[in-house]
Amino acid sequence: MADKKTDPYVNLGEFIRRQRELAQLSIRQLAELCGISNPYLSQIERGLRTPSSLILQSLARGLRLSAETLYAQAGILDPQEAEESDVVKAVMHDRYLSARQREMLIDMYHSFRKVNEAENSS
Repeated sequence: MADKKTDPYVNLGEFIRRQRELAQLSIRQLAELCGISNPYLSQIERGLRTPSSLILQSLARGLRLSAETLYAQAGILDPQEAEESDVVKAVMHDRYLSARQREMLIDMYHSFRKVNEAENSS
C-alpha cells in the first residue's frame, strides 16, 4: 500500500478528487469529459494508478486547471517552476508533438536544469 506522505500520486489523487468535488462533477462526468473510464479515474483518485502526462493534461482541461498545477501536485514539477517555466508551457501546448514526446522533452529540460544548478552551486 502506498504511503501518503511519500507517494506523490496518492496526494495527486486526493487533489483531483477535491477539485472534482469543488467543480460539482461526479466521477462519471469528469471521466466522460476526459475520455477515460470511470474505474481508471477512481484508481487515479485513490493513488492506485499513475496517470500519464496526456491523462494529466486531459484532467486539467476537465477540471479547468493548468496542466502545470497537476504536474506540481504529482511532483513532476517544482511548484515554483510550474509558475515560472515558459519552456514547459510551450512544450505542453505544442500540438505537433505526441504526449510521449512532450513528456520526454520536459524530462530532458529538467535534467539539464538540475545539472546546471549542481554546477553553479559547486
